[in-house]
Amino acid sequence: MQEKRLSADRLGAFSDAVIAVIITVMVLELKPPEGSRFADLLPLWPTAISYAASYLFIAVIWVNHHHLLHLVRQPTPRLIWLNFVHLFAVSLLPFATAWVARSHMAAAPVVVYAVIFLLIDLAYLAFERAVLAQADQSAISERVRTWTQRRTLLALLVFAAGAAIAPFMPLLGFATVCCALLLYLRPEAISGLAKQIKS
Repeated sequence: MQEKRLSADRLGAFSDAVIAVIITVMVLELKPPEGSRFADLLPLWPTAISYAASYLFIAVIWVNHHHLLHLVRQPTPRLIWLNFVHLFAVSLLPFATAWVARSHMAAAPVVVYAVIFLLIDLAYLAFERAVLAQADQSAISERVRTWTQRRTLLALLVFAAGAAIAPFMPLLGFATVCCALLLYLRPEAISGLAKQIKS
């Protein structure tokens, strides 16, 4: 049992390291203004908004991923590869964030931004289902399973809507993508299940 727990912890440690690198790369894209006045900061508003949104998204991704990993009994090869796919999708965020900022939220970059989140959520859905499939069946009610999967599917629809809106109204498309955050802000159900399993 201890060996299995160590394997799951190692998977979590690797994921934490990758997410830390992603945040670092994103921070390096932040460039100071050329001038020395407060007014020189105003043109950087797309950078500030896109960076803040992406940082918050990554924080939400980490929190939900962290709670989900507590349900892993044994990291199977399939589960490990699904985790790699999910992390790959998340690693595209610095590129999309920088493009959105430099283009001042033009249509094409916002579409790419939304599509990347669609890919992240698709990968998370596959990872989530793989974890729930191997989790202790007695500790997870069918209601909670249904809720977690419906939440992820609803987020997919929100990201798809953001991608569809962005070519015509980029700011509204960006705002729509950000609305999906609300679905992941409270992973208490998964957290509660983790406590049950550990006890």
